[in-house]
Amino acid sequence: MATTTFRVDGMTCGNCVKHVTEELTALPGVTDVTVELVTGGASPVTVTSDAPLDDAAVAAAVEEAGYAVTPTRSLL
Repeated sequence: MATTTFRVDGMTCGNCVKHVTEELTALPGVTDVTVELVTGGASPVTVTSDAPLDDAAVAAAVEEAGYAVTPTRSLL
């Protein structure tokens, strides 16, 4: 089990959270997604998965939802 926290720019409401969550949940191996919405800033998004996720796949999923992953990333 792997847990990774990314920061996502551009989310402003619950609908934004829903779109990001849907895209990340669709990635293979993802078991849970938690978003702490920070309006006007980078929102922490914690992804739990069966195995470590590929950064490019996460970034692509977030971009598909219409947002961007900030460069900072931390493993928990």
